[in-house]
Amino acid sequence: MVNSTHISYFTMVSYFDTGVFKYVFFMIVMCLYVCIIGANVLLIVVICVNRSLHEPMYLFLCSLFVNELYGSTGLFPFLLVQILSDIHTVSAPLCFLQIYSVHTYACVEFINLAVMSYDRYLAICYPLQYNTHMTSKKVAMLITMTWLLPVIAIWILISLSVSLQLCGNIINKVYCDNYSIVKLACSDTTVNNVYGLIFTFFMIMFPVSLILYSYMRILRVCFSGCKQSRQKAVSTCTPHLASLINFSFGAFFEVSQSRFNMSGVPNMLRIFLSLYALTCQPLFSPMMYGLNMSKIYILCKNLLLAGVRNNL
Repeated sequence: MVNSTHISYFTMVSYFDTGVFKYVFFMIVMCLYVCIIGANVLLIVVICVNRSLHEPMYLFLCSLFVNELYGSTGLFPFLLVQILSDIHTVSAPLCFLQIYSVHTYACVEFINLAVMSYDRYLAICYPLQYNTHMTSKKVAMLITMTWLLPVIAIWILISLSVSLQLCGNIINKVYCDNYSIVKLACSDTTVNNVYGLIFTFFMIMFPVSLILYSYMRILRVCFSGCKQSRQKAVSTCTPHLASLINFSFGAFFEVSQSRFNMSGVPNMLRIFLSLYALTCQPLFSPMMYGLNMSKIYILCKNLLLAGVRNNL
């Protein structure tokens, strides 16, 4: 029974020998990572350089795309190394760093989506008062809160996990997560469990409840308005709802896999479900917003065409 700070490494046992196919998997993951970086960087640049997009909705989108880059960078380099490695171990400090990045990514994602739903709620339900309510100071405060709260909350979560006494170093996943560390504990985990419940409520349940409330109000206004207002609301809200459903779907499977016995599920399917939210969401979000929001789509197209002309 040792303190987690005295464990030098953890072993990831969900990896299996794929032979020469590991190079195929490596190329697939590498291509996905490059696409994620390219798509998110493109949209961040488009929003930053075009003053017409310096509006609250697009600034919140920019924060979301930065988070997609942050979350994918916390996972993909690690996956690429592990795919090519014959020994699937990770040092304890690097494992806790990955836990910190993955968990902050998930929290920022939910809070960012909640802030965006609040912004759409004000824009659609109170259009005349929107500029009064959503000032530049309030936008800055909301974006700061979106990042600061998870940073503090996950730091406390990691501090509690680091102090645990562990009976092993085997993690039955392809990446590090906090619950896998807590399951290795020999010491009392009551404090961790209580904090985990409080953390789940304020960082996940509360933002999701706010999103549901906002969209209930938006739908009520849309159905009572004219056809043009309904179409405008649908065009701006559809990418947001699709992004929320996609990420919630992945998060649900990840939580289910951690809490319940999934030994009856094929290993490849378990790996796919555990990685879904962290690998698909960073590409899904920029694609949804880039293709479905006409203003962003046109500016992205113009930027890419300008780059092609400069190279000819």
